[in-house]
Amino acid sequence: QVQLVESGGGVVQPGGSLRLTCTASRFSVENYAIGWFRQVPGKGREGLSCIMGSDNSAYYKDSVKGRFTISRGNSRNTVHLQMNNLKPEDTGVYYCAAFDLILRFTCLEYEAASYNYWGPGTQVTVSS
Repeated sequence: QVQLVESGGGVVQPGGSLRLTCTASRFSVENYAIGWFRQVPGKGREGLSCIMGSDNSAYYKDSVKGRFTISRGNSRNTVHLQMNNLKPEDTGVYYCAAFDLILRFTCLEYEAASYNYWGPGTQVTVSS
């Protein structure tokens, strides 16, 4: 199976930046759709951005569009989420997830439950 782990979380002031990295162990994820999700207490995981495995097209929720950028790293087993101009409402636990099926629709149209593999999450706190 694919195993994922996130890194790069931390505490930043509003307007600051962080770069999250999703690293897959043992297996390449270059042909998997990869999504980034955020979860806050009492709510489910919210999809923020994802990148297709078929053509590397990137998609974003309106709340992060223009501020976040998803990309595949030079390493075949990494995906990044560059987060700029962070806001307090961006606070939460960030997860990366992989979808190992060929998607009929864009990856952003699938709920979290549809993704097959998940990392343990990394905390992002935006506060002054």
